[in-house]
Amino acid sequence: MRPTEVLKKEHKAIELMLKVLEKFCEKIESEKEVNQEHLDQILEFIKVFGNQCHHAKEEELLFPAMEDMGMPREGGPIGVMLTEHDMGRNYVKGMSAATQKYKAGDKDALSDITENARNYITLLRQHIDKEDTILYQMADTHLSAEKEEELLEGFEKLERDRIGIDKHEGFHRLLQHLEEVYLK
Repeated sequence: MRPTEVLKKEHKAIELMLKVLEKFCEKIESEKEVNQEHLDQILEFIKVFGNQCHHAKEEELLFPAMEDMGMPREGGPIGVMLTEHDMGRNYVKGMSAATQKYKAGDKDALSDITENARNYITLLRQHIDKEDTILYQMADTHLSAEKEEELLEGFEKLERDRIGIDKHEGFHRLLQHLEEVYLK
């Protein structure tokens, strides 16, 4: 398997969670009721699986490898992706802050949760499409087989060291559970 295939597979999981989050927002908007445990689980998935695992693989391993092959960080696709990662993190911070307000009894915070969530969903769907159809194709064209092997080893190490293999699998089980609740 190529490094970009690993990342595309993770994109599929993230896209599924975006669908769950979208349904969660619809539920909030129609019922003004929140399953707090599910919201916490969605946020943990986004923060740990999406950011600490997936984005870290790109930012710390793939993008530097692409820079080494001559792709500029500034003014090119890598710079755009990094900016979008930061934008996404800001939306997640907004969701998290609003969640804390909601937990403290502020029912008006639900609108901040959904606003940040919907902005995050829109951003990430476009972002994933750009990575899958443009950036990863550039990587596949230019990275050597040796560099790809090195990246795969780096991905495994990062995942093991940052979140643990069991946690990664646990996120996939959580995703299946939330899919059953919100999408079936």
